[in-house]
This record gives sequence, C-alpha cells and structure tokens, in this order.
Amino acid sequence: MSKSVMAVIAVNVVIFCLLAELAGVGLHYFRTGQIFYLHRPTYGAVRETAQGEITADRLNPYFGPSHKAGQQFDFPSELGHERSPASPLKTNNFGFDSPYNFPIVKANREFIVGIFGGSVGVFFCLAGVDRLVADLQRHEFFKDRTIVPLCMAHEGYKQPQQLIVLSYFLSVGQTFDLVVNIDGFNEVALSPLNERQGLDISMPSAQHLLPLINLIERSTLTPDKLETLAAISRDRERLNWLTGVLQRNRLASVGLALDGYRRIVANRYDEETRRFAALESAPSGQPIVSAIPPTEQRIGGMLYADIARNWAQSSQLMRDMLMPRGTAYVHVLQPNQYATSRPFGAEEARIALSPDSPFKPGAEQGYPALVAEAVSRGMTRTAGFLDATHIFDAERAPVYIDNCCHYTRLGYDLLADAIAKAVLSLDSPWAHAR
Repeated sequence: MSKSVMAVIAVNVVIFCLLAELAGVGLHYFRTGQIFYLHRPTYGAVRETAQGEITADRLNPYFGPSHKAGQQFDFPSELGHERSPASPLKTNNFGFDSPYNFPIVKANREFIVGIFGGSVGVFFCLAGVDRLVADLQRHEFFKDRTIVPLCMAHEGYKQPQQLIVLSYFLSVGQTFDLVVNIDGFNEVALSPLNERQGLDISMPSAQHLLPLINLIERSTLTPDKLETLAAISRDRERLNWLTGVLQRNRLASVGLALDGYRRIVANRYDEETRRFAALESAPSGQPIVSAIPPTEQRIGGMLYADIARNWAQSSQLMRDMLMPRGTAYVHVLQPNQYATSRPFGAEEARIALSPDSPFKPGAEQGYPALVAEAVSRGMTRTAGFLDATHIFDAERAPVYIDNCCHYTRLGYDLLADAIAKAVLSLDSPWAHAR
C-alpha cells in the first residue's frame, strides 16, 4: 500500500474520530444540557455475588441470606471509595460490609454507632457515614470522642431482620451508644414479591432467600431457574465491567457507544431478574430448608397494611430493647424515587425511573401505608423518627444512581445531614452538653 493511500486512510480515520466525538458531545448536551468533559455521567455498579463460585452468599441460621466472610465487595466509584487491588474492601467475620469484626469492645471515649437496614444502609456505611461523623463532631459533646460506625446493614434485609440482627448482637455483648435504622423501601418493595412466591411477608426477601434454598434443595431448582440464574450472573458481570470502563472513560464518543450497549445489557438483566422472581420452584417432598408460607390471605390494601404494621412493630421493639441500655435510636424512613413529587431532570430520569421496575408498584402503594402507620402509632411525633421521604425535594442535582433506590454521593450527604440533625434533637446526654 502506497504512502499516499495510507495518509488518506489516516486522515479519514482522524476525521471520523473527530466527528464521532463531536456527535457524542452534542448528544450528551442534548440529553443533559451539560458539557460531557465537565459533567461525565455516573453509573451504579451491580453487586457481585460470586467470584469463581455458584454464589458467594451464605444462609445464616439467624439472619437469613448473608455474605461469606472475607468476600471482596465493590461499590459505585462515584461514591468516592475506590480501593487499590492490594487493599480491597472485604466482608467481616459475620459477612457484613464492615472493616471491623463483631463484636468489638468499646474503648475509652469511643462512641459506637450501629447502622442497620438494607442496601441503602450498606451504601450509607461507605458513602454517608463520614459526613455523619463530621456533622456530629461539630457538637461539643462529640468533639473529643472517637465515633466508631458498625455496619450491620445488608442488601435485601427488611424487618424483622434488622430487629433479629440487633437482638443477636446485643445477646453476644455488643454495646451501642446510638443505633440508626434506615429502612422502609425493602419492606414495601420486596414483601409483595414474597407474597407472589408463596412466602410470608415476614420472611427474608424471596429474591435473596429462594436462590439459596434452590441450591441447597437441588430438586427445587427447575431448568428455567437454573438458566435464568446463569443469565443473571453473566449480565451482572458484564454490567460491572462496563461500569468500570465508563467510569474511567474520558471520550464522549466512546461513552456514547458503551452507554448504549450498557443499556441493552441492563434491560436484559432487569428482564431476567423479573423472570426469576416470577418463576416457581419445583416442589420438594422433604425440604431441609423451608420458608413459612403466608400466614393468612391478604387481599388489596390488607397486604400493605400488614407490611406497615410489621415494619412499625419491629422498629418499636428495637427501640424498646435499646432504651433501657441508655442507647439512642433513630429510625429513618428512606427516600425513594417512586414515592416523591420531586421533579427529575431528563438524564436523571433516564437512570432513576423505570415503568417496568419490579419495585415501583410496591413503593408507590406501600409508602403511604408506612406513613399512615407511623402517624397512627405516634411515631412521627417522636424525635427518634425521621421521615426522610422529602429531603431531596429541593435538590435539582442528580441524587439517584439506579432505577431501584440508591443515591449519588450528594444524596448520601443530604441523608447524613438529616440523620445528624435528628440525632442531635434527641433527649440524650449530648442534648445537655455545653
């Protein structure tokens, strides 16, 4: 090939790349009203469940589904806690996403904070707790104290799992000065899925529990379920790889192409997740592990009324266990995009809102029931209850990173600020500190 022909090809390649980059910049501006290089999009990771195994989840005899100890875990890089391969984040001795093994012995001048809840609570442990600590240490009482946050939240957990986790660790000697329970969404979003799968609403999430039962009781794992689990695992791995590439990418043209591909994989992942949730297990004659079926037939509004009652009762029992020990308790009803009147920008709406989300109906119908139950029990009149469903209302910057329930770093900062305000409003020793 002559040099002149090679030169023409090289020039055309350069022109093509420039045009593709300009197209990427233009499309990004059309979608978001922002310059790509100054405001690159963020992407939420999907938690890995296995690395060379069928699953890295375990079945704890008290808590339900949990992670194995020492399992590496990842978070969206935009939450600001990237670790080097030499220092990965790993689960502790109980499988919680915590740098501390449990129980820990309280040292002099330490202030122990337990964080409970589902995946939003887990992400708060990473992305919001530093802000919470900084907010509290502006107060005179906390200035010379070391605040030690213990992450006892876990993806998919819903009441009464937080109650059970708390009672267990209290029974083995773990002490707390403050407990923060961030929940509400999993209760209303996952409990209806339990009902459809033939599990009582009080049981752990069917999405997290049934795959483990299927693996233990191989006879209940139908070919369709096995095929769907494999597809979910493959798509999860591909999504996380694409997320990592997109977070490091600096070119609008590459971002445009990979973003389109990621949407295809994400839609496929959502479809397979919904399909698995709808598939029934094969009957097992003598199951080793079984979950309690619905304790009664729940029709219409009765389902969400019962979910709300169980949620409120569990929280009040947590409070009742902690108060005699002199431990402060803050119960947070977490914000969610399907239970708000907040306006969304076009780019955030594309990421955060999905009419096909399996969690959307539960959030839309369940949050009013939670609020009504909290009002009827007088929970909203106590300083220890924080209805955080409206804390994002005035914020126009993106606060959601997926179409489920998780927040940007800004979202966790706003949540931390609201929790700190609720903590400082309690009638506790710091309320009388000078």
